[in-house]
Amino acid sequence: MKKKKTTGGIIVAAGKRSKRNEPSPLLKIGSITVVKRIVLTFQQVGISPIVVITGFRAEEIEHDLADYGVIFLRNEEYENTQMFHSAKIGLSFLQNKCEQVVFTPMTIPMFAPETIQRMMECGEAVISPSYQGKSGHPLLLSSELIPQILAYEGSMGMRGAIRSTGIQRHWLDIDDEGILQDMDIERLDYLLKKHNQHILHPFLRISIEKETLFFNSRTKLLLILIQDTHSVRSACRHIALSYSKAWNMLNQLERELGYAVIERKHGGSKGGKTFLTKEGALFLEKFEQFEQNVRQYAKDEFKRLF
Repeated sequence: MKKKKTTGGIIVAAGKRSKRNEPSPLLKIGSITVVKRIVLTFQQVGISPIVVITGFRAEEIEHDLADYGVIFLRNEEYENTQMFHSAKIGLSFLQNKCEQVVFTPMTIPMFAPETIQRMMECGEAVISPSYQGKSGHPLLLSSELIPQILAYEGSMGMRGAIRSTGIQRHWLDIDDEGILQDMDIERLDYLLKKHNQHILHPFLRISIEKETLFFNSRTKLLLILIQDTHSVRSACRHIALSYSKAWNMLNQLERELGYAVIERKHGGSKGGKTFLTKEGALFLEKFEQFEQNVRQYAKDEFKRLF
């Protein structure tokens, strides 16, 4: 059986303070925010990690998605840059972490999970969906193109960056009007019932406990980011977690497991770094495999029974 490609996701939700009429990622369509709706759609097809680029109202967006296992990256220049700059921030982070990346602005929140699934399985290096001859979002990129896209400094944004790679964009015909939708409230309400049916899925919160919970998806993400950044403080910034809370979580995890999960290496002009121990990295790897197996079983059973 052909191995499924690993796919990361980027959602640009930076916005601009100066554009008072710009749609907000926190606008509710149905009972959930626009940005959360896209996160749920991504999660439905197994996209991980999911990176949300924030700027204006960053703290509110982080609070809205705190329990959804996403990584937050801030575009500190959101007021003076275009969307392509935010895309670059996400692509830079995901480089070498997955084989392909699905990218979308938060202004198009109603595409179906099946649309992304078809794009992920297509096998082309650059894919855009098309509905009745009109192109839309999300955009899929092979990770092999990321260095060339990051190097692009022209004025044509993502379109120019893709052209600079020399790779022909593949247009995938999709029967999904949601790829075209912007933030027109009447049209979004029209598509709401259909989209809610598409994102119907089991939502699992997987944790490990003794007398109390000591490891869950938030702790997992903290370990992944420590492994990536070699800094507890930096990891905290990416998941909207306080530094003291992070150390409480790490200390409790080590007490319950009975061995060290992280180690600090001191020295250098910029201070020390933090790493996962060999045992910590193995524990994380086993939990991720366990989590993947449980979610796949739940997905298969949900599909069979419902």
